[in-house]
Amino acid sequence: MAKIRPSQGAPYARIMGVGGYRPTRVVPNEVILETIDSSDEWIRSRSGIATRHWASDEETVAMMSIEASGKAIADAGISPQQIGGVIVSTVSHFKQTPAIATEIADRIGAGKPAAFDISAGCAGFGYGLTLAKGMVVEGSAEYVLVIGVERLSDLTDLEDRATAFLFGDGAGAVVVGPAREPEIGPTVWGSEGDKSNTIMQTVPWDEYRNGTVERFPALTQEGQAVFRWAVFEMAKIAQQALDAAGITSADLDVFIPHQANMRIIDSMVKTLKLPEHVTVARDVETTGNTSAASIPLAMERLLATGQAKSGDTALVIGFGAGLVYAATVVTLP
Repeated sequence: MAKIRPSQGAPYARIMGVGGYRPTRVVPNEVILETIDSSDEWIRSRSGIATRHWASDEETVAMMSIEASGKAIADAGISPQQIGGVIVSTVSHFKQTPAIATEIADRIGAGKPAAFDISAGCAGFGYGLTLAKGMVVEGSAEYVLVIGVERLSDLTDLEDRATAFLFGDGAGAVVVGPAREPEIGPTVWGSEGDKSNTIMQTVPWDEYRNGTVERFPALTQEGQAVFRWAVFEMAKIAQQALDAAGITSADLDVFIPHQANMRIIDSMVKTLKLPEHVTVARDVETTGNTSAASIPLAMERLLATGQAKSGDTALVIGFGAGLVYAATVVTLP
């Protein structure tokens, strides 16, 4: 029996660079109030959101991804030709096939990398990061580009009082490459499919195509059920990620949770008993919930504003539709 040669990858992987793109249009709560019966105070108290970014026709999923990717590649100090893998997490690319990752790979000049899309909702960045780490360590790619991108304004029902104010658009990207020491910890991830109806698309595409329903599909959720799950269950997952990395909350410099809701973020901080010195990402206030893009966008802003610095130890956790989740500890680029 022939023996297969073992893979020749790096001993470990790290995030080498990060980039983000926010659409130019900033949408305040006052615009949302034109179509729902609510108030700015109510929206802020329930979500912490004051503004969000909505994409123009020109700011497509591909365009935003390319802009974010260019920044991440430059930040990593490599050339596009060195990219051996492109992973895109999105739920708002409306073409079933081909994967938008292939178009992005070509347009950034990456050559012929492995390129594919994943659909893991708000945990999508964590899923992509884990896959990229595996590719680098396994040796199938030296550098992998991970993109979280959404145009959730296309899937927002502006007449739904429970969700109209939540969602925003944008793209975040990181480059994952080889490391001599562990800089991306073990991932704690999973799913709870019995709760899949708590966050979902209102109707399947075929029902809209066949005329069974007239309203374009949108995102909907059971707010209270999602809130309870995120606060109580995801704090446990975050703690498991700390344990898997062999550190405690006292060792953390930064906490970057999915930017779903300020109340969820604050509750998780309290449940995890994070020390006061830990910087907490609260990008949701001005960016809204951008699903797969929220963690890399928040990471990029923390580094750009100096609230976090290169070499900091950060806990990242994403959670959402599925219900799915992914948490890990990383060293910031």
